[in-house]
Amino acid sequence: MKRHSRLIRLAVAIVLAMVAGLLRLLSDAPITPSSNGESGIVRAIEQRLSDQIVETDARVTRLLADDNHGSRHQRLLIDVDGHSVLIAHNIDLAPRVPLKRGDTIRVRGEFEWNDKGGVIHWTHHDPKRRHPAGWIEHDGRRYE
Repeated sequence: MKRHSRLIRLAVAIVLAMVAGLLRLLSDAPITPSSNGESGIVRAIEQRLSDQIVETDARVTRLLADDNHGSRHQRLLIDVDGHSVLIAHNIDLAPRVPLKRGDTIRVRGEFEWNDKGGVIHWTHHDPKRRHPAGWIEHDGRRYE
């Protein structure tokens, strides 16, 4: 009987470890457009989701002053299917992206919802390799 209960506990532990690993993989996967073409970021805005790894193409609508408090961030606004989203690109860890209003970029990072639409940050590598890497692509170059 003792051996039987030890085997059951071992099997449960293995299943739980597998589920935890699967959940970690799913949380790192970028939100992709749904079958009706709606952007994953639009879904995240409408559902007020945060901590979402997203990837999208977007048009730069406004270049903002850098945020120089703590780690320096290049800031810009993009339009995603009619929604304004802030990009906070850490220029202490990644090169500045040479942008102008109207440019099209592809961005991968972590989306955080806020009452203004949201912000995408972690658009760079993680030196400690604990967070999914992000980037901004512009004119055939990846800034990470």
